[in-house]
Amino acid sequence: MRDHQRGDGLMDGNVPLELNAFVGRSAELAALARSLGSARLVTVTGAGGVGKSRLAARVAARCAPRDGVWRVELAPVRDPAFVDYALVEALGLTDHTTRPPRETLLAHLAERQLLLVLDGFEHLVSACAELVGELLRKVRGLRVLAVGRRPLAVAGERVFPLTPLDEDEAVELLLNRAAEQGSAAADGPELREVCRRLDGIPLAVELAAGRLRALSPRQLLDRLDDRFRLLTCGGRDALPRHQTLRLAIGWSHELCAPRERLLWSRLSVFAGQFDLEAVEYVCSGQGLKADDVLDVLTELLAQSVVAREETPAGTRYRMLDTVRAYGAEWLEATGDAARLRRRHRDWYLGLATWCELDWFSPRQTEVAARVEAELPNLRSALEHCLDEPDDAHLGQYLAGSLWFYWAGCGRLSEGRHWLEQAVRLDTGHEQSRLKALWVLGYVAILQGDTVPALAALQECREEAERVDDRTAAAYAEHRAGCLALVSDDMERAERLLHSALERYQEIGELNSNVLMAQVELAMTRAFQGDLPDAVRLCEDVRRVCEDHGERWTRGYALYVLAYAAWADGDLPRARALLTECLTGAHAFHDLLGSVLAVELLALVTVAQGDAAEAAVLQGAASRMWRSVGLPLFGSAYYDAPHELCEATARERLGDERYTECVAEGARLVREAAVSRALEPTLDAVPSPRGQVRHATAGRTMHEPAASRARKGGETAG
Repeated sequence: MRDHQRGDGLMDGNVPLELNAFVGRSAELAALARSLGSARLVTVTGAGGVGKSRLAARVAARCAPRDGVWRVELAPVRDPAFVDYALVEALGLTDHTTRPPRETLLAHLAERQLLLVLDGFEHLVSACAELVGELLRKVRGLRVLAVGRRPLAVAGERVFPLTPLDEDEAVELLLNRAAEQGSAAADGPELREVCRRLDGIPLAVELAAGRLRALSPRQLLDRLDDRFRLLTCGGRDALPRHQTLRLAIGWSHELCAPRERLLWSRLSVFAGQFDLEAVEYVCSGQGLKADDVLDVLTELLAQSVVAREETPAGTRYRMLDTVRAYGAEWLEATGDAARLRRRHRDWYLGLATWCELDWFSPRQTEVAARVEAELPNLRSALEHCLDEPDDAHLGQYLAGSLWFYWAGCGRLSEGRHWLEQAVRLDTGHEQSRLKALWVLGYVAILQGDTVPALAALQECREEAERVDDRTAAAYAEHRAGCLALVSDDMERAERLLHSALERYQEIGELNSNVLMAQVELAMTRAFQGDLPDAVRLCEDVRRVCEDHGERWTRGYALYVLAYAAWADGDLPRARALLTECLTGAHAFHDLLGSVLAVELLALVTVAQGDAAEAAVLQGAASRMWRSVGLPLFGSAYYDAPHELCEATARERLGDERYTECVAEGARLVREAAVSRALEPTLDAVPSPRGQVRHATAGRTMHEPAASRARKGGETAG
């Protein structure tokens, strides 16, 4: 049966492309079928082994043109001059005349209605594009479904990019193929990790399934580091380039021009996504000019070796890990891997330096998004630095320079991991190590881990004084004051923070950290009853932040100002300030700033008359606290808003109703909790300003809980 498909397989003359046990891809099947129904030329593109041929075959099998579906396998054709002959052969045409094969094709197809499936054309793009273009112009009943790594770039072409399987589909495929081969594998975490490690590439997943006849899922997972050696058992009826994963990816590699192969290998130094500027710096030189990088990268994009993605950090690129691993082997073989890793390290050191400086600017949000996007590469740079004795001081510098990300964007645990590794190394570069030390102390404070925080800061202060590092000494003193603040030692906190601010002024330091010291000093003043001075300090911070476009520290200043507004009975102003504070903190993934704002919003809400909603917010905050390391409920001062709100809400609702409302809030995930907190309280009945101030702020909020308990525990009215 060579003339057309019959529904059980698609014939290309000799080799049937099996369609049985086609797994997943239901959405892609439907979408491709719709495209093929509305366009005369559709090209399925994607990386090697991603399942382009099988998807195309499945869709083609559903088609029913009058004169059938014909598949042309172009992979074995090396000479572009033989493309026309390949079609003639696939269509089973016999012509003994001297006519060129193109004329034979046109004569045969002239009055027919059929679908041509052209598979594996990527090494013959120009010849195929020219042929397809002419056939479509002259044969009205013809439709073409092309399958390759890049588009044909023919007028009217509709491109259908195919991505790897999602996790569930990949697992389903793995289990299905394993069962066909007699394996009794079951869904589990090891198999899911196998599918994740193989990027959901169907070819790789199917080859892995073949190994389950001899290996357990755990053994298979353990051996994936050498994936190209392991996955070598394709079926006998598979196309030659599909017999091994190495050949599947190598097929793409063979088709690349020398400069494309060179860039492919060099791109393997990137982890995750990367941008054009990084590629131009890291990958240029020694055979590839920086000015040529974009053109070569464009070719790799067209061939599906590299994928383009639009992200909050802008246009970025990535390679599937399997494709990257193949390139990495070639990079090692060239002997250029060490140089490329050094260039990668240098680029991301420079990026971190720039981001630290730009954090104190109107681009703060963009900086956060950029570091988030670059985190895999920054991790790779950190690993490289900390593993190389000569580069260890650069690792200390890099880990310290990312303080704003660790502390400001919710990455405390990861930051501490890198910082602890960094400070253990004796590099002989005191400045870099001292920076890592004070950042480690800061991160440990925010995690509520007091003893290591104190040890790191004490060591930093002593060493900074010994080597006369005035900058490190200022930061260490500042963070020691922060530790005293959260430990309720207000006198010590005020003294240290005031001294640190003087040190900062002496050395000309001004950034988010310096302004945070002023906010923290304002907190000590507020907690000791001097609200006017606290407001003065925070209004100054607010002004400087607005002048520089700074948002993160500004949010904490708004928190203190909202606290003062609540104490003064100006509830609408307090709510407006807290709404702005919470919105910013949530955008930065700053859990501490978020939960503090929610707690104070609950107190404002109960003061406005909605005790039930206040209790809901307290419940929401209780869930958020579980993700915050700093144990502020151990602080009588920071705990005061919660205690006052709870006492008032319980009094108004009763214990049972209060408990129900708290439980309702505790069920809210973070996004829902923040949305709930930012909603206006519709049923609120504002309390008179004078009454609120007299009943709460004047005699309650500025005193520790134990002192309030002795005085009878007045509550907000």
